[in-house]
Amino acid sequence: MKVMSKPLWFENTLQWLNPAAKESQEPLLFDRHLLWLALCLMVMGLVMVASSSIPEGIAINDDPFRFAKRHGIYLLLCLATMAFVVQIPLAWWQSHNAKLLLLSGVALVLVLLIGRNINGSSRWIGLGPINVQPAEFAKLALFTYLAGYLVRRHEQVRENLKGFLKPLIVFFFLAVLLLAQPDLGSVVVMFVTTVGMLFLAGAKLIQFFGLIFTGVVAVVTLVIAEPYRMRRVSSFLDPWQDPFGSGYQLTQSLMAFGRGDWLGEGLGNSIQKLEYLPEAHTDFVVAVLAEELGFIGVCAVLLLLILLVSRAMKIGKQALLAEQAFAGYLACGIGIWFSFQTMVNVGAASGLVPTKGLTLPLISYGGSSLLAMSIAVAILLRIDHELRLANCQAYKRDAHG
Repeated sequence: MKVMSKPLWFENTLQWLNPAAKESQEPLLFDRHLLWLALCLMVMGLVMVASSSIPEGIAINDDPFRFAKRHGIYLLLCLATMAFVVQIPLAWWQSHNAKLLLLSGVALVLVLLIGRNINGSSRWIGLGPINVQPAEFAKLALFTYLAGYLVRRHEQVRENLKGFLKPLIVFFFLAVLLLAQPDLGSVVVMFVTTVGMLFLAGAKLIQFFGLIFTGVVAVVTLVIAEPYRMRRVSSFLDPWQDPFGSGYQLTQSLMAFGRGDWLGEGLGNSIQKLEYLPEAHTDFVVAVLAEELGFIGVCAVLLLLILLVSRAMKIGKQALLAEQAFAGYLACGIGIWFSFQTMVNVGAASGLVPTKGLTLPLISYGGSSLLAMSIAVAILLRIDHELRLANCQAYKRDAHG
C-alpha cells in the first residue's frame, strides 16, 4: 500500500507552531519572516481600509464597513490562493510562462472590448459583483515571462542587440494595450522592472542607458500628448495654484500629512477622509495613515515593505548563486516591482511624484492588486522553499558520503 506524504503546507505549519521540534528534527523549509511581513502588511491594510472607507461606505449604501467587509473577503481569498500557489513547483511557472503571458494579453484585449468604464478608464472586467483588473496580473505574467526568457536567451541578451530587444517588443505590445485603457502607471512599473531585470541579466551598459533614455522620452511624450496628464504634472509642480481644481487631490493629501505630524491624530480620527480626499481607501490610503498614525506610522509601514523587498532580493541573490537562474530573476523582478510601486504610491500622496493610480502593495483596497501581489509573495515562498530543500538534500548527501 502506497503511503502518501504530507503536503508542504502541513509540514511547514507543524514546524511553525512548534519551533522547538524543528531543532531536533528537520530545518525550517520556508521563510517564516517573509510570511510574517506579508501578513502584517495585510492586517495593517485591513485596518486602514476599514478606517478610511467609512464615509464612502455610508454614502453608497449606509454601511460604514462596506469596503472593510469586501477587503476582508479579498484577504481570505488571497490567503487560500497563497496556500495553493506555494504548492506549485517553479518548474511549472518556467514551462508555462509564455502561455501565462498570452492569457494576460487576451485579458487586456477583452477589457478594451467589454470592460467597465470607471472614472473615464476601461480597466476592469465585471464578474458579477466584483471587478477584475487584468493589468495587475499582466505585471506578474510579464515578469515571469522575462525570467524565463533571460534563462533561455542569456547569452543573446549579453552579447547582441537582437536578444536585448526581443523582450522589449513583448513589453511594447502590452504597453500599447495598457495605454489604450489608459493606464500609464502600470506601464511605467512594467518598464522599470523590465529594465532592472535586463540589468541583472548583464545587458551592456550602453544598451541599458539607451533604454532608460528612450523610456524617459516616451513617458514625456505621452504626458505632453494628453491634456489630463499635463494637468497632473502642472498640479504636481504647484498644487496650490489650483487647489479646488487640478491640484485638489494632492492638496487634500498634503493637508492629511500635515495634520498627522509625528504621532498622528489617532486611529479613526482623520478629517480628510470625510469625503475631502478622493480615493482615500485606494490610491491615497497612505495619506489617511499619515494623518491618523503620523510620521511614525508611515515609517513603520515603509519599514515592513522595505524588509519584504529586501527578503525578495536576498532570495533572488541566493537563487542566482545556486545557479537557479529562473528563480533568481523572478524573485528580483518581484522585489523591484514592489519597491518601485511603493515609491510611486507614497511619492504621489506626498507630492514627490505626479499622481498615478497605483496601489500601495498589500495595503490599499483593491482585490485584483491584492491577489496578484499575494501570488507573488507565494512564489517567493516557493522559491525559498526549493532553495532550502536543495541545501538540505545536499547536506544529507555530504553527511552520508
